[in-house]
Amino acid sequence: MSAIPLDYQTLRLIWWLLLGVLLIGFAVMGGRDLGVGALLPFAARTDDERRVLLNLVGPTWEGNQVWLVLGGGAIFAAFPPLYAVSFSGFYLAMIVILLALILRPVGFKFRGKIHDARWRATWDWALFVGGAVPALIMGVAVGNVLLGAPFHLDDTMRAFYTGNFFLLLMPFALLCGLVSLGMIVTQGAAVIAGRTTGPLAERARTYGTLAALVTIALFALGGVWVALGIDGYAITSTVDGNGAINPLAKTVALTRGGWLANYGLYPWMIAGPVLGFVGMAGAAAGLQARLRLPTLLASSLGIFGIISTAGLSLFPFLLPSSTVPESSLTLWDASSSHLTLFIMLLMTLFFLPIVLAYTAWVFRVMRGTVSTQSLEKNPNAY
Repeated sequence: MSAIPLDYQTLRLIWWLLLGVLLIGFAVMGGRDLGVGALLPFAARTDDERRVLLNLVGPTWEGNQVWLVLGGGAIFAAFPPLYAVSFSGFYLAMIVILLALILRPVGFKFRGKIHDARWRATWDWALFVGGAVPALIMGVAVGNVLLGAPFHLDDTMRAFYTGNFFLLLMPFALLCGLVSLGMIVTQGAAVIAGRTTGPLAERARTYGTLAALVTIALFALGGVWVALGIDGYAITSTVDGNGAINPLAKTVALTRGGWLANYGLYPWMIAGPVLGFVGMAGAAAGLQARLRLPTLLASSLGIFGIISTAGLSLFPFLLPSSTVPESSLTLWDASSSHLTLFIMLLMTLFFLPIVLAYTAWVFRVMRGTVSTQSLEKNPNAY
């Protein structure tokens, strides 16, 4: 291990940051497509307008899923205990998300196969489900992480999950789900308003402004709830960032408002919620001012701030346990080995710039306004 230039604690921190980057990357990039899907039956009133929205995200939505795959892969490789507990405990929620996501490629392919209003309306609502449900359930999952998941580890490190799907639908978790849906709808509206024209763009501005303002209100309510209504977790034993992988070798205490403790220890972390509020407010203002790129950047900044707030509040916890707090998984005791993290970091430093470069190139090629007239010139349009 001495040949590795970075110590174990540093690698763990780097992978915690990279996991956040990947999840935020999916929310920003994939959120464009999910948001457009969630707005499809509302912002678009005619078949031509809905075709415009389909072709707005059709060429890029598959590539944006790379961020979701990379995020899941990072959890599997960098934090195996987290992967094992979360993907098994939240299994039914994961299935709901996957089934909803499957509706998107099916909807894109089959909607235009039959020229029938009811057929197309059915697939329009399927695409709505494919956009709104994943955004909602992913937010609910984050809310349950803040509440703590009902699992525990035995002395052989086997995980036992004692909850069920319906226990995930707690009021605070549903609030987090609505925050997630609101910020994703804002992102979708920013894309529609920036790349379409006429009544379609105007309706997107109306819905997007409303979504951004609701997101601000719900985000603030969530902050008050975290401070006054739920218990946060804190490690009360000595923390060794270079220590062995053993989630049971610690003691944990719960305190009301404990998730706010990090903001006192690390004042710079307040940047997370500030960016969340500023970004969403900027998106609402940009939509009303009919600013294209600034609106999308502000919406993306808001997403960055909101997701960062959850991650910074939880640090160093990855998945707290509500039944046996000492079984909670943290950054310091639920990672892969020192060598594994280092090898993966080298691979990431090679492949991530390729993903970024390819994504930038695709969006450069696909830039510009999408309209009914442009679809008439493209025989391969949806």
